Amino acid sequence: MSETANARAAALPHLRDSGLAKGDPIPLPLTMAAIYHTPGDATGFDEYGRFSNPTWDAVEHMLAHLEGAPCVAFPSGMAAICSLFFALLKTGDRILLPSDGYHTTRALADRFLKPFGVTYDVRPTSTFLDGGFEGYRLAFVESPANPGLDICDIAAVAKAAHMAGALLAVDNTTMTPFGQRPLDHGADIVVAADTKAPNGHSDVLFGHVASRNADIITAVTGWREISGSIPGPFEAWLVHRGLETLDVRFDRMCSSAEVIARRLKSHRSISGLRFPGLESDPSHNLARAQMERFGFLISFELASEDKAEDFINNCALMQAATSFGGVHSSAERRSKRGDAVPLGFVRLSVGCEPVEELWKAIEASLDKISG
Repeated sequence: MSETANARAAALPHLRDSGLAKGDPIPLPLTMAAIYHTPGDATGFDEYGRFSNPTWDAVEHMLAHLEGAPCVAFPSGMAAICSLFFALLKTGDRILLPSDGYHTTRALADRFLKPFGVTYDVRPTSTFLDGGFEGYRLAFVESPANPGLDICDIAAVAKAAHMAGALLAVDNTTMTPFGQRPLDHGADIVVAADTKAPNGHSDVLFGHVASRNADIITAVTGWREISGSIPGPFEAWLVHRGLETLDVRFDRMCSSAEVIARRLKSHRSISGLRFPGLESDPSHNLARAQMERFGFLISFELASEDKAEDFINNCALMQAATSFGGVHSSAERRSKRGDAVPLGFVRLSVGCEPVEELWKAIEASLDKISG
């Protein structure tokens, strides 16, 4: 990572230092409270658990440090996306979504935004610039897209969207702020599911919205307060703990993914391999320009649904599970989740296992289905 990213990583575990008094616990205390002591005028103090919580504050402080922008925490990535749509959009607005991104975002627009008079169009991530942004209130993109890992030029999309009067939101779940910071490339808003690598232990749902636009932060904070879409304090505490080791885990996962992707490229069972770190990947040059690392996700195709399932289920160091970004490697055949991909399409999330042992397990499982 760059020197600036390394400096952010170094400071991350010490963000609480300035507020510590002698005898205070260095780890973040967990505040489990629905109500607070508020005699008289309580302005500026915690009052009620739907409005605020000191554990949320600490997590938002860490996320803001990483994003370089104020952050608002939510109980899941989709809760964060919902806050964006319902706080900023109104009847008659039109939005643009990625056709190859996370399918639940499109389902949200179709099932719940359309009845309120908000229309949407879709466009592939790799050609997201094509057609322009005239008439859109909001353009929403994933880069890299989940699960196909196509990339768009965030800076170019932001410039074109702003010229047309549209806001740009980027779902940065696949990369985390250590992989790329879309706000630095001109995006107005970042959303992410911290369920994934930021927490890293696959034991909590969490999400956040980040923006350098104060009006946007005010709007999504208001939505959270009124709707009750709040994270639990214990979940926030777990994410805080996970964030303290994100740099170490993310570095290990990305480095291992680079090794494994190069070896997968030459395996006879693999086709359609996508990983931005490969020089042969269509997105490689753009990834080098706008990303700090190439990520820990790899996608590829196997010959059939059965072969894909056998590969995943018979790999000794791989969990057959949805989601990604945990310390354990996991994989999923994504067509069963509603993605428009071939039946043998596999999304592999590289975890924190020693890379040579992980590769042995992957290779053995691939060789078995090739026999």
